[in-house]
Amino acid sequence: MAELLHLSCSPRADSESSAGARVFLDGFRRARPDWDIDVVDLWRERLPEFAGPIVEAKYARMKAQPFNDAQRDSFAEAERMALRFSLADRVLISTPMWNFSIPYKLKQWFDVIVQPGLTFRFDPSLGYLPLLKDRPTTVILASGSDFATGMNRGRIDMATPYLREILRFIGISNVRFVPIGPTTGPQQPIEAARERAHLQLAAMAANF
Repeated sequence: MAELLHLSCSPRADSESSAGARVFLDGFRRARPDWDIDVVDLWRERLPEFAGPIVEAKYARMKAQPFNDAQRDSFAEAERMALRFSLADRVLISTPMWNFSIPYKLKQWFDVIVQPGLTFRFDPSLGYLPLLKDRPTTVILASGSDFATGMNRGRIDMATPYLREILRFIGISNVRFVPIGPTTGPQQPIEAARERAHLQLAAMAANF
């Protein structure tokens, strides 16, 4: 069965990124009722800490050294997470912007799955090469500032370039970003930004 993986990155069910994801998924279900939807809630899933044996396993793998038992068990967790992601035919990431970047849970998830032999490889003559196949990916990014129209008052969006680059690094270049913002301040701009984003998400979902 074809599958969409939804990486849900907000701890708040009523957040703007979560609301945008619901609009998108409602439209997607209507357009593709036979697809499976796998939700990875980063605030409910157990994410291994990127420390100790899993770090040692990464460097052992890079040096072509064998794993010990602890390293093997830790790396198996990364393998399961990377496989779950790699099997998806479509990907939806819904996330808030925290302090101009991404939530630490999302960064932790990437730190675990971006491993040599899982999502990338290194060739001495060619450099770093991705291992995942490209697939359509939508990123919903909600922020307190209005980055969509440039009314961001000098603040810098570091989340979009990071997400675009880390996804490209592992093989995913077919990415579209849908900003939602501002999410704070006077009510009228918030409602206008929400309506604009939801219309865009509904239209995208029908052809995703």
